[in-house]
Amino acid sequence: MQLNFNCRLRLLAVSFFVALAGLIYISLPHGSARVTTAQGAQANANTAPPAQASSSSPAGAAAAVANGALTPQERRGKGIYLRGESASGKEIMAYLGEASLEVPGSAMTCAGCHGLDGQGKPEGGITPSNITWEALTKSYGVTHASGRKHPPYTERALELALTRGLDPAGNHLMNVMPRYQMSREDMADLIAYLKRLGADRDPGLTDTSIRVGMLVPAKGALAEMGGAIKSVVAAYFEEVNAQGGIYNRKIELKLTETGDTPAATSASVERLIRDEQIFALSGAMIAGADREIATLVHNSGVPLVAPFTLYPPLSAPVNRQVFYLLSGIDDQARALVVFAAQKFPDKSATRAAIVYPDSDVNASVAVAIDEQSKLAGWGVPGRVRYARGSFDAVVVAKELSAKNVNAVFLLGGSEDARALWAAAEKLNWLPALYLPGAMTGRDILDAPLAFKDKIFLSFPSVPADIKPAGLENFRTLAAKYKLPQGHIAAQISAYVSAQLLVEGLKRAGRDLSREKLINSLEGLYEFDTGLTPRLTYGPNRRVGAAGAYIVAVDVEKKQFVPASGWIGVKP
Repeated sequence: MQLNFNCRLRLLAVSFFVALAGLIYISLPHGSARVTTAQGAQANANTAPPAQASSSSPAGAAAAVANGALTPQERRGKGIYLRGESASGKEIMAYLGEASLEVPGSAMTCAGCHGLDGQGKPEGGITPSNITWEALTKSYGVTHASGRKHPPYTERALELALTRGLDPAGNHLMNVMPRYQMSREDMADLIAYLKRLGADRDPGLTDTSIRVGMLVPAKGALAEMGGAIKSVVAAYFEEVNAQGGIYNRKIELKLTETGDTPAATSASVERLIRDEQIFALSGAMIAGADREIATLVHNSGVPLVAPFTLYPPLSAPVNRQVFYLLSGIDDQARALVVFAAQKFPDKSATRAAIVYPDSDVNASVAVAIDEQSKLAGWGVPGRVRYARGSFDAVVVAKELSAKNVNAVFLLGGSEDARALWAAAEKLNWLPALYLPGAMTGRDILDAPLAFKDKIFLSFPSVPADIKPAGLENFRTLAAKYKLPQGHIAAQISAYVSAQLLVEGLKRAGRDLSREKLINSLEGLYEFDTGLTPRLTYGPNRRVGAAGAYIVAVDVEKKQFVPASGWIGVKP
């Protein structure tokens, strides 16, 4: 049963790209989104170097040891050093000056003064100390510019410096140096990382290369799409490399395949990270294993840029490693509520209901609709749940019509929509129907004339987002590397994921690290890909385009028509 459920999730992800591709062809001349032909779903072997598209191999395991990847304790300590946050969620406090002004540790991070490398950089007339372990433990001790002298630090002496502001000789440190209060476990984690500070280099990064991983389906119904998105990412990285790479570093693409279960997919990615020493992941197909992969990259510290998923597992605090491209079904459903509230300004006259096949993911979407409905002043909509494949549209239509429901949020597929509107038409009950576009197909256009101006779909992107320059860049790449003809919308998403990663790498600078990549992506504001809505990220924002467009079904002309501009929602 679990296998079937996750297959459905992945197929649902594919249905989104099918629907999006349908929208693209509406606004463009027929075939203009297509590219030059190629055999199968692979890029031309002469244009996509096999050395940069290799799968994970056992030989990489030795590299993990040689590169000295951080231990779990050191990774936890790194989080404290960089962000002043405990992985356990326990409070870390900082105290400043003689008055012991109390502030959160996240407001006075170690890295904020001493830098990512611990070397310290002069600022405002103050020169922070070099706190690399090598500098702290010099056998002859340390003499500071101020004349202060002390013997080498030990672990205990370092703990006293951090908590009491005293050096190994008992001298008081400068007043600008905070004193910290944290658990003993967090202190041990921080000291463990300080021993690696300065020598800590993220895996997958050398003076000449950046190793990027990708997760693609290679078997079954999704294999062809997997080949297409792999081809476009390999081509994009090869083009970047041909232009000099990222500060003379070439991007190496390493691949792994999705599994039959979330656990198998997660294990596949874990092997890729471990054996191939991946610096970051781009455009990974995580649908069906969303939470497992998000947890994995959080624990391993690997940035994951623009994965393929319809259900981004957003949480508070945010998972710093993951940057989603477009809204998932939850936020698209929120946009539908916002639109419906505009359509029904009389709150007292609105009677809404959510109809959905019973599952955890649909339940989470229903919660999002509930929350947005409260914000709209509607109160909580009614709910009708049913077992998947057992939708009794006649019973549901009679129940909802008796309650005078005039707005239905349907989370079933096109088949359930057809059954509902057929039963509703017989009762002369004609509510407005709101559906996430990813859950429908082109057959939604077959709705009866009675539902004119009654059916609305949400999409995170529409053809108007595709600018001429952005499309031309994509088509030029497609022609040069003979990319596959099919799965254009999926290829565009993969292309943008690679584009987003490269932009982050460039902004991170020559002295690259995972932390600098994350910080650079967090700094993106209204970034124009030329193919999607503009993307904005931040320390507490992990969806680049949080919201959706609403598209209406023109049942007379059997086509989609715009019903709204961009509707943003709180990410």
